[in-house]
Amino acid sequence: TLCIPTAFCSWTGEALDKKTPLLRSDEALSREAVRMLRHLGEGECQSVFSTLGAEQEFFLVDRGFYLARPDLCATGRSLLGARPPKGQQLEDHYFGAIHPRIMACIQEAEKELWRLGVPQTTRHNEVSPAQYEMAPIYEKAAIGCDHNLLQMEILRECARRHGFECLLHEKPFAGVNGSGKHNNWSMSTDKGENLLDPGRNPHTNLRFIVFLTAVVKAVDAHADLLRAAIATPSNDHRLGANEAPPAIISIFLGTQLQEVVEDLMVDDALGKGRRKTQYLELGVSTLPALPRDQTDRNRTSPFAFTGNKFEFRAVGSAQTCARPVTTLNTAVADALRDMNNQLEELMSQDFGLELALRKVLKDTLKQHGRVIFNGNNYDEEWHIEAEKVRGLPNNRATPEALVATNTEKNIELWERLGVMNRTETEARHHVYLENYCKHINIEANMLQLMVNSYVLPAAMKHQEQVANSVMATKKALKDVDVLAQEGALRDVASNISDLILSAKKLCKEVEEADKLAPQGPEVEAKYYREAVIPAMDEVRRHSDYLELVVDDDLWPLPKYSEILFLR
Repeated sequence: TLCIPTAFCSWTGEALDKKTPLLRSDEALSREAVRMLRHLGEGECQSVFSTLGAEQEFFLVDRGFYLARPDLCATGRSLLGARPPKGQQLEDHYFGAIHPRIMACIQEAEKELWRLGVPQTTRHNEVSPAQYEMAPIYEKAAIGCDHNLLQMEILRECARRHGFECLLHEKPFAGVNGSGKHNNWSMSTDKGENLLDPGRNPHTNLRFIVFLTAVVKAVDAHADLLRAAIATPSNDHRLGANEAPPAIISIFLGTQLQEVVEDLMVDDALGKGRRKTQYLELGVSTLPALPRDQTDRNRTSPFAFTGNKFEFRAVGSAQTCARPVTTLNTAVADALRDMNNQLEELMSQDFGLELALRKVLKDTLKQHGRVIFNGNNYDEEWHIEAEKVRGLPNNRATPEALVATNTEKNIELWERLGVMNRTETEARHHVYLENYCKHINIEANMLQLMVNSYVLPAAMKHQEQVANSVMATKKALKDVDVLAQEGALRDVASNISDLILSAKKLCKEVEEADKLAPQGPEVEAKYYREAVIPAMDEVRRHSDYLELVVDDDLWPLPKYSEILFLR
Protein backbone atom coordinates (compact mmCIF):
# COMPACT_ATOMS: atom_id res chain seq x y z
CA THR A 1 0.00 0.00 0.00
CA LEU A 2 1.29 3.43 -0.98
CA CYS A 3 0.83 5.89 1.89
CA ILE A 4 1.40 9.61 2.42
CA PRO A 5 4.18 10.58 2.99
CA THR A 6 6.29 8.12 1.02
CA ALA A 7 9.26 7.79 -1.30
CA PHE A 8 8.77 5.35 -4.16
CA CYS A 9 11.66 4.04 -6.24
CA SER A 10 12.29 1.35 -8.85
CA TRP A 11 14.37 -1.75 -8.18
CA THR A 12 17.26 -0.04 -10.00
CA GLY A 13 17.02 3.05 -7.78
CA GLU A 14 15.26 5.60 -10.01
CA ALA A 15 12.72 7.83 -8.30
CA LEU A 16 9.19 6.92 -9.40
CA ASP A 17 7.43 9.42 -7.16
CA LYS A 18 7.29 13.20 -6.90
CA LYS A 19 8.46 13.34 -3.27
CA THR A 20 12.03 12.16 -3.86
CA PRO A 21 12.86 14.83 -6.51
CA LEU A 22 11.24 17.41 -4.22
CA LEU A 23 13.55 16.47 -1.36
CA ARG A 24 16.55 16.50 -3.71
CA SER A 25 15.59 19.96 -5.00
CA ASP A 26 15.38 21.25 -1.43
CA GLU A 27 18.90 19.99 -0.78
CA ALA A 28 20.16 21.68 -3.96
CA LEU A 29 18.47 24.94 -2.94
CA SER A 30 19.91 24.71 0.57
CA ARG A 31 23.41 24.07 -0.73
CA GLU A 32 23.49 27.11 -3.02
CA ALA A 33 21.56 29.42 -0.67
CA VAL A 34 23.91 28.69 2.26
CA ARG A 35 26.84 29.27 -0.06
CA MET A 36 25.44 32.70 -0.94
CA LEU A 37 24.75 33.54 2.70
CA ARG A 38 28.40 32.77 3.50
CA HIS A 39 29.40 35.42 0.95
CA LEU A 40 27.04 37.85 2.67
CA GLY A 41 28.75 37.23 6.00
CA GLU A 42 26.00 35.08 7.55
CA GLY A 43 28.00 32.09 8.72
CA GLU A 44 25.63 30.74 11.35
CA CYS A 45 23.05 29.41 8.88
CA GLN A 46 23.53 25.69 8.22
CA SER A 47 20.57 25.00 5.95
CA VAL A 48 17.82 26.65 3.92
CA PHE A 49 14.49 25.12 2.90
CA SER A 50 11.57 26.17 0.74
CA THR A 51 8.26 27.04 2.37
CA LEU A 52 4.76 26.59 0.99
CA GLY A 53 1.21 27.70 1.62
CA ALA A 54 -1.17 26.12 -0.91
CA GLU A 55 -4.56 27.80 -1.41
CA GLN A 56 -6.83 24.89 -2.35
CA GLU A 57 -9.89 25.76 -4.43
CA PHE A 58 -12.69 23.26 -5.07
CA PHE A 59 -16.37 22.85 -5.88
CA LEU A 60 -18.97 21.19 -3.65
CA VAL A 61 -22.04 19.96 -5.56
CA ASP A 62 -24.93 17.79 -4.46
CA ARG A 63 -23.97 14.15 -4.89
CA GLY A 64 -27.32 13.32 -6.46
CA PHE A 65 -26.63 15.72 -9.34
CA TYR A 66 -23.08 14.41 -9.60
CA LEU A 67 -24.21 10.79 -9.96
CA ALA A 68 -26.73 11.82 -12.63
CA ARG A 69 -23.93 13.29 -14.76
CA PRO A 70 -21.79 10.52 -16.33
CA ASP A 71 -19.25 13.11 -17.50
CA LEU A 72 -18.62 14.40 -13.97
CA CYS A 73 -18.25 10.84 -12.68
CA ALA A 74 -15.84 9.75 -15.42
CA THR A 75 -13.81 12.89 -16.14
CA GLY A 76 -14.37 15.31 -13.24
CA ARG A 77 -15.81 17.98 -15.54
CA SER A 78 -19.01 18.62 -17.46
CA LEU A 79 -18.48 17.90 -21.14
CA LEU A 80 -21.89 19.38 -21.96
CA GLY A 81 -23.90 22.16 -20.37
CA ALA A 82 -25.38 25.46 -21.47
CA ARG A 83 -24.63 28.54 -19.42
CA PRO A 84 -27.42 29.40 -16.96
CA PRO A 85 -29.07 32.86 -17.03
CA LYS A 86 -27.31 33.65 -13.77
CA GLY A 87 -23.74 32.58 -13.19
CA GLN A 88 -21.18 34.63 -11.28
CA GLN A 89 -22.02 38.01 -12.79
CA LEU A 90 -23.14 39.59 -9.52
CA GLU A 91 -20.23 38.15 -7.50
CA ASP A 92 -22.77 37.60 -4.73
CA HIS A 93 -21.41 34.15 -3.92
CA TYR A 94 -17.86 35.43 -3.47
CA PHE A 95 -18.94 38.15 -1.03
CA GLY A 96 -21.70 36.15 0.63
CA ALA A 97 -21.79 33.96 3.73
CA ILE A 98 -21.00 30.25 3.48
CA HIS A 99 -24.21 28.18 3.27
CA PRO A 100 -24.89 26.29 6.55
CA ARG A 101 -24.81 22.87 4.89
CA ILE A 102 -21.50 23.71 3.21
CA MET A 103 -20.11 25.13 6.45
CA ALA A 104 -20.89 21.91 8.30
CA CYS A 105 -18.99 19.92 5.68
CA ILE A 106 -15.96 22.22 5.66
CA GLN A 107 -15.78 22.41 9.44
CA GLU A 108 -15.76 18.63 9.68
CA ALA A 109 -12.92 18.55 7.14
CA GLU A 110 -11.02 21.12 9.22
CA LYS A 111 -11.41 19.00 12.35
CA GLU A 112 -10.20 15.89 10.53
CA LEU A 113 -7.21 17.80 9.20
CA TRP A 114 -6.38 19.14 12.67
CA ARG A 115 -6.29 15.53 13.93
CA LEU A 116 -3.74 14.77 11.20
CA GLY A 117 -1.62 17.83 12.05
CA VAL A 118 -2.74 19.91 9.08
CA PRO A 119 -4.13 23.14 10.60
CA GLN A 120 -6.12 25.40 8.29
CA THR A 121 -6.02 29.17 8.52
CA THR A 122 -8.51 30.25 5.82
CA ARG A 123 -11.92 29.25 4.48
CA HIS A 124 -14.22 31.29 2.24
CA ASN A 125 -16.53 31.29 -0.75
CA GLU A 126 -14.86 31.65 -4.13
CA VAL A 127 -16.09 33.55 -7.18
CA SER A 128 -18.07 30.82 -8.92
CA PRO A 129 -21.29 29.50 -7.40
CA ALA A 130 -20.59 26.27 -5.46
CA GLN A 131 -16.85 27.08 -5.35
CA TYR A 132 -14.81 27.41 -2.14
CA GLU A 133 -11.26 27.76 -0.87
CA MET A 134 -9.28 26.48 2.10
CA ALA A 135 -5.67 27.31 2.94
CA PRO A 136 -3.27 25.93 5.56
CA ILE A 137 -0.72 27.55 7.81
CA TYR A 138 2.56 28.04 5.95
CA GLU A 139 5.16 25.35 6.52
CA LYS A 140 8.16 23.56 5.06
CA ALA A 141 7.34 22.80 1.42
CA ALA A 142 8.20 19.11 1.61
CA ILE A 143 5.64 18.73 4.41
CA GLY A 144 3.17 21.15 2.83
CA CYS A 145 2.95 19.05 -0.33
CA ASP A 146 2.05 15.97 1.73
CA HIS A 147 -0.48 17.95 3.74
CA ASN A 148 -2.16 19.25 0.61
CA LEU A 149 -2.63 15.68 -0.66
CA LEU A 150 -4.20 14.78 2.67
CA GLN A 151 -6.39 17.86 2.46
CA MET A 152 -7.76 16.86 -0.94
CA GLU A 153 -8.48 13.33 0.28
CA ILE A 154 -10.20 14.52 3.46
CA LEU A 155 -12.32 16.98 1.48
CA ARG A 156 -13.56 14.17 -0.76
CA GLU A 157 -14.39 11.93 2.18
CA CYS A 158 -16.18 14.61 4.21
CA ALA A 159 -18.10 15.83 1.17
CA ARG A 160 -19.62 12.41 0.60
CA ARG A 161 -20.60 12.06 4.26
CA HIS A 162 -22.55 15.31 3.89
CA GLY A 163 -24.19 14.36 0.59
CA PHE A 164 -21.81 16.36 -1.61
CA GLU A 165 -19.16 15.57 -4.16
CA CYS A 166 -15.91 17.52 -4.01
CA LEU A 167 -14.76 18.43 -7.53
CA LEU A 168 -11.05 19.22 -7.74
CA HIS A 169 -10.92 19.48 -11.54
CA GLU A 170 -9.55 22.81 -12.75
CA LYS A 171 -12.62 23.57 -14.90
CA PRO A 172 -15.62 21.42 -13.99
CA PHE A 173 -18.09 23.95 -15.45
CA ALA A 174 -17.72 26.14 -18.54
CA GLY A 175 -18.59 29.81 -18.31
CA VAL A 176 -17.69 30.25 -14.63
CA ASN A 177 -14.36 30.40 -12.87
CA GLY A 178 -12.28 27.28 -12.57
CA SER A 179 -10.15 26.22 -9.62
CA GLY A 180 -6.47 26.77 -8.97
CA LYS A 181 -4.02 26.04 -6.20
CA HIS A 182 -1.95 29.17 -5.62
CA ASN A 183 1.46 28.05 -4.38
CA ASN A 184 2.79 30.69 -1.98
CA TRP A 185 6.50 29.96 -2.03
CA SER A 186 9.49 31.36 -0.18
CA MET A 187 12.81 30.31 1.41
CA SER A 188 13.64 30.13 5.09
CA THR A 189 16.85 29.56 7.04
CA ASP A 190 17.19 27.02 9.83
CA LYS A 191 16.95 30.03 12.18
CA GLY A 192 13.45 30.78 10.91
CA GLU A 193 14.41 33.85 8.84
CA ASN A 194 12.45 34.40 5.64
CA LEU A 195 14.93 35.20 2.86
CA LEU A 196 12.23 36.98 0.84
CA ASP A 197 11.17 39.30 3.62
CA PRO A 198 12.01 42.83 2.38
CA GLY A 199 11.82 44.38 5.83
CA ARG A 200 10.84 47.99 6.34
CA ASN A 201 13.25 49.26 3.69
CA PRO A 202 13.82 46.80 0.84
CA HIS A 203 16.16 49.30 -0.87
CA THR A 204 18.82 48.67 1.79
CA ASN A 205 18.08 45.00 2.51
CA LEU A 206 21.00 43.44 0.67
CA ARG A 207 20.12 39.84 1.47
CA PHE A 208 16.58 40.33 0.21
CA ILE A 209 17.78 41.98 -3.01
CA VAL A 210 20.20 39.13 -3.71
CA PHE A 211 17.58 36.40 -3.31
CA LEU A 212 14.95 38.45 -5.17
CA THR A 213 17.40 38.76 -8.07
CA ALA A 214 17.99 35.00 -7.99
CA VAL A 215 14.25 34.37 -8.32
CA VAL A 216 13.97 36.80 -11.24
CA LYS A 217 16.85 35.03 -13.00
CA ALA A 218 15.36 31.60 -12.25
CA VAL A 219 11.91 32.42 -13.62
CA ASP A 220 13.31 33.97 -16.80
CA ALA A 221 15.94 31.32 -17.50
CA HIS A 222 13.55 28.44 -16.83
CA ALA A 223 10.16 29.87 -17.79
CA ASP A 224 9.61 26.98 -20.18
CA LEU A 225 10.15 24.44 -17.42
CA LEU A 226 7.91 26.31 -14.97
CA ARG A 227 5.16 26.34 -17.62
CA ALA A 228 5.66 22.60 -18.14
CA ALA A 229 5.34 22.05 -14.38
CA ILE A 230 1.72 23.22 -14.45
CA ALA A 231 0.83 21.61 -17.80
CA THR A 232 -2.07 19.16 -17.49
CA PRO A 233 -5.05 18.45 -19.77
CA SER A 234 -7.41 19.87 -17.15
CA ASN A 235 -5.39 23.02 -16.41
CA ASP A 236 -5.45 23.88 -20.12
CA HIS A 237 -9.14 24.74 -19.72
CA ARG A 238 -8.30 27.28 -17.00
CA LEU A 239 -5.11 29.08 -18.03
CA GLY A 240 -5.83 32.38 -19.73
CA ALA A 241 -9.45 32.59 -18.57
CA ASN A 242 -10.65 35.31 -16.22
CA GLU A 243 -9.76 33.32 -13.13
CA ALA A 244 -6.23 32.35 -14.12
CA PRO A 245 -3.13 33.94 -15.65
CA PRO A 246 -2.16 33.19 -19.26
CA ALA A 247 0.44 30.64 -20.28
CA ILE A 248 3.19 33.29 -20.51
CA ILE A 249 5.29 33.11 -17.34
CA SER A 250 6.13 36.60 -16.06
CA ILE A 251 6.84 38.18 -12.66
CA PHE A 252 4.89 40.93 -10.93
CA LEU A 253 6.96 42.91 -8.38
CA GLY A 254 4.88 45.99 -7.66
CA THR A 255 5.90 49.64 -7.79
CA GLN A 256 8.28 49.70 -4.83
CA LEU A 257 10.32 46.64 -5.82
CA GLN A 258 10.29 47.76 -9.44
CA GLU A 259 12.09 50.91 -8.29
CA VAL A 260 14.67 48.80 -6.47
CA VAL A 261 15.34 46.82 -9.63
CA GLU A 262 15.50 49.91 -11.83
CA ASP A 263 17.96 51.62 -9.47
CA LEU A 264 20.25 48.60 -9.59
CA MET A 265 20.13 48.32 -13.37
CA VAL A 266 20.78 52.03 -13.93
CA ASP A 267 23.59 52.92 -11.54
CA ASP A 268 24.35 49.96 -9.27
CA ALA A 269 22.63 51.87 -6.47
CA LEU A 270 21.86 50.09 -3.26
CA GLY A 271 19.81 51.88 -0.67
CA LYS A 272 18.58 54.90 -2.64
CA GLY A 273 14.92 54.33 -1.85
CA ARG A 274 12.64 56.75 -3.71
CA ARG A 275 9.31 55.70 -2.27
CA LYS A 276 8.31 56.50 1.29
CA THR A 277 5.54 54.78 3.18
CA GLN A 278 2.16 55.96 1.92
CA TYR A 279 -1.06 55.96 3.90
CA LEU A 280 -4.73 55.46 3.12
CA GLU A 281 -6.73 58.47 4.27
CA LEU A 282 -10.28 57.21 4.78
CA GLY A 283 -11.83 60.59 5.54
CA VAL A 284 -13.33 59.45 8.84
CA SER A 285 -11.96 60.97 12.03
CA THR A 286 -12.68 57.84 14.10
CA LEU A 287 -10.63 55.63 11.79
CA PRO A 288 -6.82 55.69 11.77
CA ALA A 289 -4.69 56.27 8.68
CA LEU A 290 -3.59 52.88 7.40
CA PRO A 291 -0.25 52.17 5.66
CA ARG A 292 -0.79 51.42 1.98
CA ASP A 293 0.30 47.93 0.93
CA GLN A 294 3.14 48.29 -1.59
CA THR A 295 2.93 44.73 -2.90
CA ASP A 296 0.51 42.68 -4.97
CA ARG A 297 -2.30 44.46 -6.75
CA ASN A 298 -2.25 42.38 -9.91
CA ARG A 299 -4.46 39.30 -10.01
CA THR A 300 -3.55 38.55 -13.63
CA SER A 301 0.10 37.69 -12.97
CA PRO A 302 1.18 34.03 -12.96
CA PHE A 303 4.02 34.70 -10.51
CA ALA A 304 3.49 37.65 -8.19
CA PHE A 305 5.43 38.98 -5.21
CA THR A 306 2.98 39.22 -2.30
CA GLY A 307 4.71 40.85 0.65
CA ASN A 308 7.28 38.25 1.73
CA LYS A 309 6.82 35.42 -0.76
CA PHE A 310 6.00 34.67 -4.37
CA GLU A 311 2.60 33.36 -5.36
CA PHE A 312 2.70 30.87 -8.25
CA ARG A 313 -0.90 31.30 -9.37
CA ALA A 314 -0.90 29.13 -12.47
CA VAL A 315 -0.84 25.82 -10.58
CA GLY A 316 -3.97 23.70 -11.12
CA SER A 317 -6.29 22.66 -8.28
CA ALA A 318 -6.00 18.91 -8.92
CA GLN A 319 -2.20 18.89 -9.07
CA THR A 320 0.18 17.88 -6.36
CA CYS A 321 2.29 20.86 -5.33
CA ALA A 322 5.43 18.73 -5.56
CA ARG A 323 5.96 19.15 -9.30
CA PRO A 324 5.85 22.99 -9.46
CA VAL A 325 7.73 23.38 -6.15
CA THR A 326 10.47 20.96 -7.28
CA THR A 327 10.85 22.93 -10.50
CA LEU A 328 10.94 26.28 -8.70
CA ASN A 329 13.44 25.05 -6.10
CA THR A 330 15.71 23.69 -8.83
CA ALA A 331 15.48 26.83 -10.97
CA VAL A 332 16.34 29.12 -8.04
CA ALA A 333 19.15 26.81 -6.92
CA ASP A 334 20.61 26.98 -10.42
CA ALA A 335 20.34 30.78 -10.47
CA LEU A 336 22.08 31.03 -7.08
CA ARG A 337 24.77 28.64 -8.31
CA ASP A 338 25.51 30.89 -11.31
CA MET A 339 25.54 34.02 -9.13
CA ASN A 340 27.85 32.34 -6.60
CA ASN A 341 30.26 31.33 -9.36
CA GLN A 342 30.27 34.84 -10.83
CA LEU A 343 30.81 36.40 -7.42
CA GLU A 344 33.71 34.09 -6.59
CA GLU A 345 35.29 34.70 -9.98
CA LEU A 346 35.15 38.49 -9.52
CA MET A 347 36.50 38.29 -5.98
CA SER A 348 39.41 36.19 -7.25
CA GLN A 349 40.21 39.17 -9.50
CA ASP A 350 40.58 41.45 -6.48
CA PHE A 351 37.05 42.87 -6.63
CA GLY A 352 35.80 43.75 -3.18
CA LEU A 353 32.64 41.97 -2.02
CA GLU A 354 30.39 45.01 -2.38
CA LEU A 355 31.66 45.92 -5.84
CA ALA A 356 31.49 42.31 -7.03
CA LEU A 357 27.99 41.94 -5.66
CA ARG A 358 26.78 45.10 -7.35
CA LYS A 359 28.13 43.94 -10.68
CA VAL A 360 26.55 40.50 -10.36
CA LEU A 361 23.17 41.98 -9.39
CA LYS A 362 23.26 44.59 -12.15
CA ASP A 363 24.30 42.16 -14.88
CA THR A 364 21.76 39.56 -13.78
CA LEU A 365 18.84 41.99 -13.68
CA LYS A 366 19.79 43.52 -17.04
CA GLN A 367 19.89 40.09 -18.61
CA HIS A 368 16.73 38.71 -17.03
CA GLY A 369 14.64 41.78 -16.21
CA ARG A 370 12.56 41.16 -19.35
CA VAL A 371 10.46 38.67 -17.35
CA ILE A 372 9.19 41.44 -15.01
CA PHE A 373 5.78 42.76 -16.03
CA ASN A 374 3.46 44.75 -13.75
CA GLY A 375 0.63 45.30 -16.23
CA ASN A 376 -2.46 43.40 -17.36
CA ASN A 377 -1.44 39.88 -18.35
CA TYR A 378 -4.77 39.35 -20.16
CA ASP A 379 -4.08 42.20 -22.57
CA GLU A 380 -3.47 40.96 -26.11
CA GLU A 381 -0.85 43.67 -26.58
CA TRP A 382 1.16 42.13 -23.72
CA HIS A 383 1.02 38.72 -25.41
CA ILE A 384 2.46 40.24 -28.57
CA GLU A 385 5.12 42.17 -26.66
CA ALA A 386 6.06 39.14 -24.56
CA GLU A 387 6.56 36.90 -27.58
CA LYS A 388 7.79 39.26 -30.29
CA VAL A 389 9.70 41.90 -28.31
CA ARG A 390 10.84 40.24 -25.08
CA GLY A 391 11.20 36.73 -26.46
CA LEU A 392 9.27 35.02 -23.65
CA PRO A 393 7.85 31.57 -24.38
CA ASN A 394 4.08 31.23 -24.82
CA ASN A 395 3.22 27.55 -24.79
CA ARG A 396 -0.56 27.67 -24.76
CA ALA A 397 -1.36 23.97 -24.43
CA THR A 398 0.06 20.94 -22.65
CA PRO A 399 1.62 19.19 -25.70
CA GLU A 400 3.58 22.34 -26.53
CA ALA A 401 4.55 22.99 -22.92
CA LEU A 402 5.76 19.44 -22.25
CA VAL A 403 8.41 19.74 -24.97
CA ALA A 404 10.47 21.56 -22.34
CA THR A 405 10.59 18.51 -20.07
CA ASN A 406 12.74 16.64 -22.57
CA THR A 407 15.12 19.25 -23.97
CA GLU A 408 18.84 18.77 -23.50
CA LYS A 409 19.08 22.10 -21.66
CA ASN A 410 16.60 21.02 -19.01
CA ILE A 411 17.85 17.44 -18.69
CA GLU A 412 21.28 18.92 -17.95
CA LEU A 413 19.69 21.25 -15.37
CA TRP A 414 18.17 18.36 -13.41
CA GLU A 415 21.40 16.39 -13.56
CA ARG A 416 23.61 19.37 -12.70
CA LEU A 417 21.67 20.02 -9.48
CA GLY A 418 21.30 16.33 -8.64
CA VAL A 419 17.49 16.41 -8.72
CA MET A 420 16.79 13.87 -11.50
CA ASN A 421 18.90 11.87 -13.89
CA ARG A 422 18.25 11.46 -17.62
CA THR A 423 16.25 8.26 -17.21
CA GLU A 424 13.97 9.79 -14.59
CA THR A 425 13.43 12.91 -16.72
CA GLU A 426 12.68 11.04 -19.94
CA ALA A 427 10.30 8.68 -18.14
CA ARG A 428 8.31 11.60 -16.76
CA HIS A 429 8.14 13.25 -20.16
CA HIS A 430 6.68 10.08 -21.65
CA VAL A 431 4.20 9.58 -18.78
CA TYR A 432 2.94 13.18 -18.89
CA LEU A 433 2.23 12.99 -22.63
CA GLU A 434 0.64 9.56 -22.35
CA ASN A 435 -1.54 10.84 -19.52
CA TYR A 436 -2.66 13.75 -21.70
CA CYS A 437 -3.68 11.42 -24.54
CA LYS A 438 -5.60 9.10 -22.23
CA HIS A 439 -7.48 11.94 -20.57
CA ILE A 440 -8.65 13.45 -23.88
CA ASN A 441 -9.51 9.99 -25.22
CA ILE A 442 -11.72 9.26 -22.21
CA GLU A 443 -13.44 12.64 -22.52
CA ALA A 444 -14.06 12.21 -26.25
CA ASN A 445 -15.52 8.72 -25.82
CA MET A 446 -17.69 9.84 -22.91
CA LEU A 447 -18.96 12.78 -24.96
CA GLN A 448 -20.00 10.46 -27.78
CA LEU A 449 -21.80 8.19 -25.32
CA MET A 450 -23.72 11.10 -23.76
CA VAL A 451 -24.74 12.51 -27.13
CA ASN A 452 -25.99 9.17 -28.45
CA SER A 453 -27.60 7.89 -25.24
CA TYR A 454 -28.86 11.07 -23.59
CA VAL A 455 -28.98 14.15 -25.80
CA LEU A 456 -30.18 12.81 -29.15
CA PRO A 457 -33.07 10.71 -27.79
CA ALA A 458 -34.35 13.70 -25.78
CA ALA A 459 -33.89 16.12 -28.69
CA MET A 460 -35.65 13.83 -31.15
CA LYS A 461 -38.54 13.32 -28.76
CA HIS A 462 -38.85 17.09 -28.46
CA GLN A 463 -38.63 17.41 -32.24
CA GLU A 464 -41.46 14.90 -32.60
CA GLN A 465 -43.62 16.80 -30.14
CA VAL A 466 -43.02 20.13 -31.88
CA ALA A 467 -43.69 18.59 -35.29
CA ASN A 468 -46.97 17.08 -34.09
CA SER A 469 -47.94 20.41 -32.55
CA VAL A 470 -47.24 22.31 -35.78
CA MET A 471 -49.18 19.78 -37.85
CA ALA A 472 -52.12 19.80 -35.44
CA THR A 473 -52.19 23.62 -35.42
CA LYS A 474 -52.15 23.85 -39.22
CA LYS A 475 -54.95 21.31 -39.44
CA ALA A 476 -57.11 22.94 -36.80
CA LEU A 477 -56.46 26.57 -37.72
CA LYS A 478 -55.91 26.83 -41.45
CA ASP A 479 -55.96 30.63 -41.39
CA VAL A 480 -53.24 30.98 -38.72
CA ASP A 481 -49.67 31.75 -39.76
CA VAL A 482 -47.37 29.05 -38.27
CA LEU A 483 -44.15 30.14 -40.00
CA ALA A 484 -42.51 31.04 -36.68
CA GLN A 485 -43.40 27.64 -35.25
CA GLU A 486 -42.08 25.93 -38.35
CA GLY A 487 -38.92 28.00 -38.01
CA ALA A 488 -38.46 26.79 -34.43
CA LEU A 489 -38.93 23.21 -35.61
CA ARG A 490 -36.45 23.78 -38.43
CA ASP A 491 -33.84 25.11 -35.97
CA VAL A 492 -34.23 22.06 -33.75
CA ALA A 493 -34.05 19.66 -36.70
CA SER A 494 -31.01 21.46 -38.13
CA ASN A 495 -29.11 21.32 -34.84
CA ILE A 496 -29.98 17.66 -34.37
CA SER A 497 -28.56 16.92 -37.82
CA ASP A 498 -25.46 18.99 -37.11
CA LEU A 499 -25.02 17.23 -33.77
CA ILE A 500 -25.20 13.81 -35.42
CA LEU A 501 -22.66 14.84 -38.07
CA SER A 502 -20.29 16.44 -35.56
CA ALA A 503 -20.49 13.35 -33.33
CA LYS A 504 -19.58 11.15 -36.29
CA LYS A 505 -16.66 13.46 -37.09
CA LEU A 506 -15.47 13.24 -33.49
CA CYS A 507 -15.59 9.45 -33.67
CA LYS A 508 -13.39 9.50 -36.79
CA GLU A 509 -10.91 11.92 -35.21
CA VAL A 510 -10.54 9.67 -32.15
CA GLU A 511 -9.92 6.69 -34.43
CA GLU A 512 -7.25 8.66 -36.29
CA ALA A 513 -5.60 9.64 -33.02
CA ASP A 514 -5.48 6.02 -31.90
CA LYS A 515 -3.73 5.07 -35.14
CA LEU A 516 -0.94 7.55 -34.32
CA ALA A 517 -0.04 5.86 -31.02
CA PRO A 518 2.80 3.76 -32.56
CA GLN A 519 4.48 7.00 -33.68
CA GLY A 520 4.94 8.11 -30.08
CA PRO A 521 3.05 10.15 -27.50
CA GLU A 522 4.33 13.47 -28.90
CA VAL A 523 2.60 12.91 -32.26
CA GLU A 524 -0.53 11.48 -30.68
CA ALA A 525 -0.86 14.31 -28.14
CA LYS A 526 -0.44 16.93 -30.86
CA TYR A 527 -3.29 15.36 -32.86
CA TYR A 528 -5.56 15.21 -29.84
CA ARG A 529 -4.91 18.89 -29.24
CA GLU A 530 -5.31 20.06 -32.84
CA ALA A 531 -8.06 17.75 -34.14
CA VAL A 532 -9.92 15.90 -31.38
CA ILE A 533 -10.49 18.80 -28.97
CA PRO A 534 -11.91 21.13 -31.69
CA ALA A 535 -14.23 18.29 -32.75
CA MET A 536 -15.39 17.96 -29.13
CA ASP A 537 -16.04 21.70 -28.97
CA GLU A 538 -18.22 21.49 -32.09
CA VAL A 539 -20.28 18.66 -30.61
CA ARG A 540 -20.77 20.64 -27.42
CA ARG A 541 -21.88 23.75 -29.29
CA HIS A 542 -24.83 21.95 -30.90
CA SER A 543 -25.74 20.03 -27.75
CA ASP A 544 -25.72 23.17 -25.60
CA TYR A 545 -28.04 24.90 -28.07
CA LEU A 546 -30.48 22.00 -27.87
CA GLU A 547 -30.37 22.09 -24.06
CA LEU A 548 -31.74 25.65 -24.22
CA VAL A 549 -34.75 24.74 -26.41
CA VAL A 550 -35.66 21.14 -25.56
CA ASP A 551 -38.55 20.66 -23.13
CA ASP A 552 -37.09 20.68 -19.60
CA ASP A 553 -39.13 17.58 -18.70
CA LEU A 554 -37.40 15.70 -21.51
CA TRP A 555 -33.81 16.81 -20.82
CA PRO A 556 -32.12 13.86 -19.09
CA LEU A 557 -29.16 15.59 -17.44
CA PRO A 558 -29.01 17.99 -14.47
CA LYS A 559 -28.36 21.52 -15.73
CA TYR A 560 -25.85 24.08 -14.50
CA SER A 561 -28.65 26.10 -12.88
CA GLU A 562 -29.42 23.06 -10.71
CA ILE A 563 -25.91 21.78 -10.02
CA LEU A 564 -24.42 25.16 -9.13
CA PHE A 565 -27.26 26.69 -7.15
CA LEU A 566 -29.31 23.98 -5.44
CA ARG A 567 -28.08 22.96 -1.98
